[in-house]
Amino acid sequence: MNARLVAVLLLALLGILHGQLWWGRGSVPQVNALREELTLQTQANQQAQLRNEQLANEVRDLREGLDMVEEMARQELGMVKPNEIFVHVQRPPP
Repeated sequence: MNARLVAVLLLALLGILHGQLWWGRGSVPQVNALREELTLQTQANQQAQLRNEQLANEVRDLREGLDMVEEMARQELGMVKPNEIFVHVQRPPP
């Protein structure tokens, strides 16, 4: 009788531990979901890092010379230099 009680108790304990492994905190599905989330966040961080590097390069170019300022003024604001002729060629619609 005593051996049966110990065996049942050990089986119950094994069942509880097995349940924690599959459904409790830190379970296999939860760890897999966290790994996927970590992968997505790592990719987002890499994209943000690339964007930050591009912005840092633009800032450095703006601080170092007027070429970048002139290019931006021409493209975004349509500005021209004195004694310069601006020609706009419009393509016909398809």
